[in-house]
Amino acid sequence: MRPGLKLYFVRHGETDWNAERRYQGQTDIPLNTRGRAQSQRNGEALRSFLPDVAQADFVASPLGRTRETMQILRQSLGLDPVGYRVDRRLIELSYGSWEGQLQAHLPRTDPAGLAERKIDPFRWRPVGGESYEDLLRRTIEWAETLQRDTVISSHGGVSRCLRAYVLGLDRETIPSLESPQDRVLLLDDGRMSWV
Repeated sequence: MRPGLKLYFVRHGETDWNAERRYQGQTDIPLNTRGRAQSQRNGEALRSFLPDVAQADFVASPLGRTRETMQILRQSLGLDPVGYRVDRRLIELSYGSWEGQLQAHLPRTDPAGLAERKIDPFRWRPVGGESYEDLLRRTIEWAETLQRDTVISSHGGVSRCLRAYVLGLDRETIPSLESPQDRVLLLDDGRMSWV
């Protein structure tokens, strides 16, 4: 990634599956009312960076929850809501066989998978899904293409991987990094802050 670029990362707002603590991954679940309010709040936070942020590139994951989040952000900034691009590399980590399952049910439905994940959360891959190692690879591939300041609407896993890459964090810590839905992550010259 080119030195000096600013990245404004917004995780999509809450969905009903987030609220239920259900694994979502690449399943296309829409924002709920709270998620739309979080997206509005994040758009208002981005306004403090005007006019510079209006000149940035705007890119979202292809899933509906991130595209709706981006449209709310852009509307809050007084920009054309659909004036952004989509990049498939920003899609969330695939949880494979875990998608749609409640976290509370996994000890019963996949105790072996839970045990394996505990041993190596960075490299563990659910049946039919991806590992954080896989996600980091495609996140870095995307980040290497950036040419200007960028506003990103994507997912928790992508946020974790992007921070590890930009900040030089130990890759093993990626799965445990926080990823709130009600704050904007600013990555600027090797530093991070929440807005």
